[in-house]
Amino acid sequence: MARILSITPNPALDLTVRLGDLRLGEVNRGESLSVHAAGKGLNVAQVLADLGHRCTVSGFLGQSNPNDFDALFARRGFADEFVRVPGETRSNVKLAETGGRVTDINGPGLMASEQAQAMLLARLARVAPGHDAVVVAGSLPRGVGVEWFSELLGMLRQLDIPLAIDTSGTALRAGLEVSPWLIKPNEDELADASGTTLDSPGALAAEAGRLRATGIEHVVVSQGAEGVSWFGPEGLLQATPPRVEVVSTVGAGDSLLAGMLHGLLEGWSGERTLRLATAVAAQAVGQIGFGIGDRQQLARLEAEVSLQTLTRGVE
Repeated sequence: MARILSITPNPALDLTVRLGDLRLGEVNRGESLSVHAAGKGLNVAQVLADLGHRCTVSGFLGQSNPNDFDALFARRGFADEFVRVPGETRSNVKLAETGGRVTDINGPGLMASEQAQAMLLARLARVAPGHDAVVVAGSLPRGVGVEWFSELLGMLRQLDIPLAIDTSGTALRAGLEVSPWLIKPNEDELADASGTTLDSPGALAAEAGRLRATGIEHVVVSQGAEGVSWFGPEGLLQATPPRVEVVSTVGAGDSLLAGMLHGLLEGWSGERTLRLATAVAAQAVGQIGFGIGDRQQLARLEAEVSLQTLTRGVE
């Protein structure tokens, strides 16, 4: 199995409240409350750990509320390379309704000083060599500009380690500039970063082809319940997930990315890789929290994934 460095610049404590139907402006009574140390890169790492990989985790973490994160790292066996900064790691509130709709209320994030940013760059330059892949996922905390993010990505690219990016907005635009090995936006995020309208399969294929021509080997576009489109060396592979009861969509995209990384790093075929990744994402929407819990259910979901291979218009 692989050694993977997963970087989460702006982690969070996810407070997920399950309730029937959210009624705005009224008192709502939750059915349950769960708290998870989270953030996109950490979510990816948890699924990768369940798939047998060894993970190093890094980013910025608040000094004032580390307990849930420290417990996660110990439980999962993660190598902890986070830079601690003053203050509390943000809290994100997820209101998960019975029908599957999730309302996110995300906190603003830590304030990372220039000194902390320089410290993290130096630490990552030291620890990244020796890993088989690097994941950079999630938003940027306060005080961290896109210039620093570009410097981080440029440094990682120079190490000649496969780099996967899952972010949005200006951070994704910066990511596209360094031509990473893999990107995993959704359609809206890709359209925003590319400054174009992706309102048809042809437009999406054309944009993916343009990005691949810049050196991005894998363009993985998540499309919610419609599935995922993967533009890569084998052409265009599309997967449609099986129908599942939706509990929460939080972490589904992170689970998809982890499944993709697993198959690619294991040298699997494209179809086998995408089938697993889609099934892992489908399982994720049926649970609160992150990781692969029920292996038998996962196998059933894999068997129910619908795959289609297309090559025309990808390059």
